[in-house]
Amino acid sequence: MGVQEVLEPVRAGKGGWKVDVGRGERNGRVSSEWFNRPDDERYLSLDDLWANVKGRSERSRSRVVQTADIRVEASRDNAERMQLILPKAEAPVAPTHWAFGQLASIVGAPASYLRQLPAPLAGINLQYGLSNHRAEQVKTYETEDGRTELRAVTGPDYGRIHDHELVEAVQRIAGNGTGDTRWKVPGVLDWSTGVYNPDVEISRDTTTLYASDRDVFLFLVDDHNPIEAGRLADGSPDLYFRGFYCWNSEVGAKTLGIASFYLRAVCQNRNLWGVEDFQEITIRHSKYAASRFAHEAAPALTRFANSSPMGFVNGIRAARQQIVARTDEERDDFLRKRGFSKIEATKIIEKVLIEEHRPPESIFDFVQGITRLARDKTQQDARLDMEGRAKKLLDRVG
Repeated sequence: MGVQEVLEPVRAGKGGWKVDVGRGERNGRVSSEWFNRPDDERYLSLDDLWANVKGRSERSRSRVVQTADIRVEASRDNAERMQLILPKAEAPVAPTHWAFGQLASIVGAPASYLRQLPAPLAGINLQYGLSNHRAEQVKTYETEDGRTELRAVTGPDYGRIHDHELVEAVQRIAGNGTGDTRWKVPGVLDWSTGVYNPDVEISRDTTTLYASDRDVFLFLVDDHNPIEAGRLADGSPDLYFRGFYCWNSEVGAKTLGIASFYLRAVCQNRNLWGVEDFQEITIRHSKYAASRFAHEAAPALTRFANSSPMGFVNGIRAARQQIVARTDEERDDFLRKRGFSKIEATKIIEKVLIEEHRPPESIFDFVQGITRLARDKTQQDARLDMEGRAKKLLDRVG
């Protein structure tokens, strides 16, 4: 009926597909990761990423120890280079920057302050805190890599989900993440032409597969199979692609999370443009985290990867067809009843006029106007609030 997955899409030349990134939301999460990752945290395939984090896990061990039994050795000038003697350990362990901060936090000492002290004095403070820690037990996570590093210190009930477990869940649907399945590292938008090209060489500069000593982050798209969900003002197809990103930290720096969505393009800086139907689940590393990952998060990722886009497409079609205002008075009244100020209502209507060359009439029109206005908000809370109101409006389409 004019709204379908495009099985034989017509490309805008060999370079890709013409897209309209003026619609939907902009999501900067992947761009933030891309901008802040050094080269040694960037991977060109899921196989390489998995090999790194799996090998690290195989060289690691976890155990619960009494805090009062931990001994601090601080014979160096740098507080961060101090070593710990753990019960029944064959050799001292050196805490990483992250683990040192965790340890300080557990005993109620400010890590930034301890790092400024001479090592012996910092060690005395830390030793006092460990000896008098009322919780009594902590769970350590130690990794052998030339020397034994203490990578994490958490509460005894910390439910560790290993980084390689998340990578393996992604590999089950995405293979190597380089195009051997429909899920791959994304292409790039050419701003000069408005054409999204899915076929871009995967390099350190373009990859979206990341891992550090404390986390993993992966972003993949299905950008060889565009989805047509209606038409633009000029009659051309409004194309979307499916995408998801996920993250985890086996050392307690982050929750585990998976976000799925539809998007229209990814730019060179890895910003996501034209995002619609954003869904997210997160799992704290509590006692039953591993079970929740196995029974909730991993299956949800598989369902999204294998699901038909028709639910999303039909929702967009219904929003386009549901006319809610035909006059200026009705448009203003529709927005004012949903909590928008007089000024906001005027700006929302103007956004649609600029983009569509006509005033808003359908739910879809108003949602696009609201999300466009949200982009102009400089304060994140205000922008997220407005985007949330747009999503709520779309979710009520029936």
